[in-house]
Amino acid sequence: MTLFDPNAFKEIRVALKSDVMHICFDRPHKKNAMNLALVEEVMQCFNRVEQGDIRAVVIEGSEGNFCAGGDISDMHLSALNEAERDKAIWHFNRSFGRMITLVKHAPTAVIAVVEGAVLGGGFGLACVADITLACDSAFFALPETGLGVIPAQIAPFVAMRIGVDHTKHLALTGEKLNAQQAHNMGLVHEVFTIDQRHECISKLLQKIKRCAPQANAATKRLLLELDSQPLETLLDHAATQFVQSLSSAEGVEGTRAFMQKRQATWCE
Repeated sequence: MTLFDPNAFKEIRVALKSDVMHICFDRPHKKNAMNLALVEEVMQCFNRVEQGDIRAVVIEGSEGNFCAGGDISDMHLSALNEAERDKAIWHFNRSFGRMITLVKHAPTAVIAVVEGAVLGGGFGLACVADITLACDSAFFALPETGLGVIPAQIAPFVAMRIGVDHTKHLALTGEKLNAQQAHNMGLVHEVFTIDQRHECISKLLQKIKRCAPQANAATKRLLLELDSQPLETLLDHAATQFVQSLSSAEGVEGTRAFMQKRQATWCE
């Protein structure tokens, strides 16, 4: 197993507090736009999450912005020939797609706490988080088409979150949403003011920690399988999982705690 060092990253700040991983994008001079190094560092973090002892991941941006999209300015593309340039850009774009897929399928609850710019790839990340909290300063947009390019890796994930029609409207116009509009659309689950930030995150983590870790992971897997299996097959599989969960250590403890009118051992 590769040793995970939270202090080894350059583009993000990482902290492990109890069983919660906090990831903060740390490129404030670029409004936390993601370069390839940042993408790869986030993937390292989520590979660590796969070990199963993390109960939640909180993703934030530094100094008033969540993420202003992608940043290829440090790739030295001018020094490459056309074929090399195309290959480098393809690799960067596809790496982001792999990262966002890894975040979406993480076996634990992923919380995006967004403020300021939530653009392009940042918008995509907000869409794959299980729960998205937005400061009232947040603004959301898909600005790619205004730059003559397409939201290639994020469009499918945005459409899964808010629907194809809303996604088309935003992508084909570049229109901005404020936090309340994003909430009304179902992208954001809760809007907070800056002075409510800590309390909002803390209360959410408390709720998550009242739920059994393995039950949460299995529930998330089940929901992610909704579009990949026929309904009857999915329900058969879900029934089998329910039986397994009921007789698992968590199921036994949860039932016992309920009958004894006490908190289960996983609660904090």
